[in-house]
Amino acid sequence: MPHSSTPVETPPTHPADGVSPSPALSPGLSSGLKQRHLSMIALGGVIGAGLFVGSGAAIAAAGPSVVIAYTLSGLLVMLVMRMLGEMSAAYPSSGSFSTHAERAIGPWAGFTAGWSFWVLLCTAVGLEGIGAAKIVTGWLPGTPEWAWVALFMVVFCATNLAAVRNFGEFEFWFAALKVGAISLFLVLGVLALAGALPGTDSPGTSNLTDFLPHGSEGLMIGILASIFAYGGLETVTIAAAESEDPVRGVASAVRTAMWRIALFYIGSMAVIVTLVPWDSAELVEKGPYVAALDRLGIPGAGQLMNVVVLAALLSAMNANIYGSSRIAHSLVERGQGPRTLGRLSGGVPRLAVLTSCVFGFVCVVLSYWRPDDVFPWLLNMIGAVILVVWVLIAVSQLLLRRRTPGKPVVRRWAFPYLTWLALAGMAAILVLMAHEADTRVQLYYTGGMTAVLAAVGYARQRRRKAGADQVPASASQAASRSRS
Repeated sequence: MPHSSTPVETPPTHPADGVSPSPALSPGLSSGLKQRHLSMIALGGVIGAGLFVGSGAAIAAAGPSVVIAYTLSGLLVMLVMRMLGEMSAAYPSSGSFSTHAERAIGPWAGFTAGWSFWVLLCTAVGLEGIGAAKIVTGWLPGTPEWAWVALFMVVFCATNLAAVRNFGEFEFWFAALKVGAISLFLVLGVLALAGALPGTDSPGTSNLTDFLPHGSEGLMIGILASIFAYGGLETVTIAAAESEDPVRGVASAVRTAMWRIALFYIGSMAVIVTLVPWDSAELVEKGPYVAALDRLGIPGAGQLMNVVVLAALLSAMNANIYGSSRIAHSLVERGQGPRTLGRLSGGVPRLAVLTSCVFGFVCVVLSYWRPDDVFPWLLNMIGAVILVVWVLIAVSQLLLRRRTPGKPVVRRWAFPYLTWLALAGMAAILVLMAHEADTRVQLYYTGGMTAVLAAVGYARQRRRKAGADQVPASASQAASRSRS
C-alpha cells in the first residue's frame, strides 16, 4: 500500500549566528497512524515500569502523601505537555521538541535535546525489557533472564521495522489492555473502599493516619520518583508527524491524554495507599497493584495483574523503540547525525530503528553479566535527562510564542506566567536531586552527558557557520577571476 507523505517542516535558519538551514525533513515517512492510534500511544508510552513497578518505592518513601507527590508532578507534566502540544501543532515534526529547540534557541540546543532524549528512550527500552524478563522468570523459574530480554528485543525490533501502521495497531491494543486493566482496578478498589465488594471489609482511613511517615524528605523522594514515572508522554508529539492529520491529532491527543493519565496515576495511588499499609513489604516485592489486589482476596487477581504489568512493560518497549528511531531520523535529516541513519525503506527509517535497538541488545549482555545491579545502574545513567528536555521545551515555548503569528491551535494558559512557574518547579526538583544522596549521582551523570552533548552541538554549529561563511567568499573570488 502506498504511503502519503507527512507535512514537511522546513528547519529554521538562524541569521543571528549565521547557521545555514538544515535539509528539510524527508517526505518519505509514512502517514499511517490514525487518531485512535495517537490517543493510545499517548497513554501507552507513559503507562509502564514507572507506574506499575517504580511507584512501590515512591509509596515506601512518601507513605500516603505519595498522592500529593503524584498530584504536584502531574500538574508540572500537564504544563509541559501543553507547551509541547502548542509548538507541535504549530510546527508538526517527527523531531518534536528537538526541532522546536533548534528553531527557538539554535542548532546546539536541538542537538542536545534530541540526542539526550534518544539516550533516555534507548536506556528505557533496556529497563522495560529487564523488568518484563523478571516477571516471566518468576513464572518460569530456572529460565535465564537475559534470554527473555533478547527475545523481547527481537520481537519489538522486528515490529518497528515493519510499516508504521502495524506499530500503531500493535500499540493500540497493548495500550487498550493497560487502560482497561487500570480502569477495572480503580472500580474494584472504590467498591472495596466503600464496603460494597463481597467478602472484603473496608479499611476506611486506618492506613492514612500516618500521612507523612518520613516527613518532608520522604515527600521529596516521592516527588522525584513520580516525576520520572510520567516520562514518555512526549512520544505522542513525535508520532503525530506520521498521522493523517498531524495538527488535529496532536491537539486532540494532548487535550484528552492529560486528564486520563491524571486519573490513572493519582487515582491509582489513592486507592493503593488506602487499601495497603504504606510500610507493607509487598508493595515493593510484588508491586503495588498486585499487592492491592491480593489484599482484596480475589482469586488469581494478583497473577492476572502481573500479566497486565508484563503487557505494560512490553508496550512501553515498543513505544520507546518507535520514539527513539523517529527522533534519531529527524536529527539526521537536519544534519545533526550520521547521514546513513536517515535512509528510509517502505516509509520506515530502518537503520535508525536498528541503531536505537542496539542498547537494548547491550542490556541482554548486561543482564547476563551483572543481573543484580544492572537495573539501578541504568536508572542512574538516564537520571534527570527528562528534566533537561522539559527545561528546553519551556524555554523554546517562551521564545516561539512571541515569534509565531496568529492564535495557537493548542494554547498554553496564562502565558508566560505558567511557563515561568513550570521552570521554577523544574529548578526546585533539580535542587531536591542535589540534596538527596541517592539522586545526586543521577544529577552527575545527566549533567556530564548534557555538557558533552551541548559542547559537541555547539562545535558542530560553529563549523557549519564557518562553512556557510566560506561559500559566499569562494563565489566572490570565482566571480573576480572570471572578470579578470
